[in-house]
Amino acid sequence: MSMNRHAIVSTRIGELTLVASDNALAGIYFPHHWVKPAPDVLGDRVAADDPVIAEASRQLDEYLAGERTSFDLPTVLRGDMFQRRVWSLLEEIPYGGTTSYGEIAARLGETAQAVGKAVGQNPLSIVVPCHRVVGKNGSLTGYAGGLKRKQFLLDLEEPAEVKSARLF
Repeated sequence: MSMNRHAIVSTRIGELTLVASDNALAGIYFPHHWVKPAPDVLGDRVAADDPVIAEASRQLDEYLAGERTSFDLPTVLRGDMFQRRVWSLLEEIPYGGTTSYGEIAARLGETAQAVGKAVGQNPLSIVVPCHRVVGKNGSLTGYAGGLKRKQFLLDLEEPAEVKSARLF
């Protein structure tokens, strides 16, 4: 039986609930996340200096400050086979890149709606970059942290040459 625990940490995009399971990060949840973890998944509330939570918090802070482009954290993803297939494809989307629900669906031989549902149930927001999935025309679509946070994360990752091109 794993030992689950959680802490609420402050970040530049608001408070996040970080969930650890044994020695791995198991969840990152926004205040109004639409898929709430069950109490047994959350486990006991602990101090933010828990080793797993502290390291995840440090790496998230570096990422949100534009100082980190990837995460080096032990993680555990709990979901069904289809969800894990979708989430593994999310991990392949490079920093600064995006893909669409339809593109992922085509790779898996599934519908964009099924992919959207699995993306929405990703327990490791930001670390498993579901914010990099957009509508087929590049439009912002649902995000558990809200569209403002999704836009912030996409802007944060936007390549410097694209940012400078928009200035002129």
